[in-house]
Amino acid sequence: MEKDLSNYRKTYEKDDLLEENTPENPIELFRDWFLVADNDESVHEANAMNISTIGLDGFPKNRIVLLKKFTWEGFIFYTNYNSEKGKAIFKNPNICLSFFWPALERQIIIKGVAEKLAENLSDGYYESRPDGSKLGAWASNQSEVVTSRKELDERLKEYENEFEGREIPRPHNWGGFLIKPISIEFWQGRPNRMHDRIRYTLDFEFNWKKERLAP
Repeated sequence: MEKDLSNYRKTYEKDDLLEENTPENPIELFRDWFLVADNDESVHEANAMNISTIGLDGFPKNRIVLLKKFTWEGFIFYTNYNSEKGKAIFKNPNICLSFFWPALERQIIIKGVAEKLAENLSDGYYESRPDGSKLGAWASNQSEVVTSRKELDERLKEYENEFEGREIPRPHNWGGFLIKPISIEFWQGRPNRMHDRIRYTLDFEFNWKKERLAP
């Protein structure tokens, strides 16, 4: 099968990204861009991000997860620590996050180092989840092979019965990661493929260096 996509073209002309309009700290710009995306009806799940890790097999792997919090320190998401991504992060904590909001013609690429989130913070987020999501964390041995959908449904039913009428605790193998950024690149689509790219890089004195990249 063959399909030629060479004629697929889109012109980008919604906005610009100029150095004089950017703050010294990239987290401020991330906050501003995220709020715009989050308030735009054409953007669905503004907090959906791609996370790239180096697997135990040596291959990179990307998948979409949900950003649950960002602070001056970094970006937080939650997962099963025994999952493929969890094992990959513990082996090699250098990862990449990216956000793409086509409706805004914007993307953000974040290189950073992941570290396991403090237990009390994982507890706090877990307690805020609906009971169904809490039970799912118990029922799913994430990334492991299962025989059928029926097996998953039966495991979920078992935990529904086990925790019926009482508090559902957080599994010890489930919690958050904090990604501390070392590089954040902002991309704004522009006409004629002359896109704006501004990259912030953290130096050895923990100051952010700002540079323009060729598109």
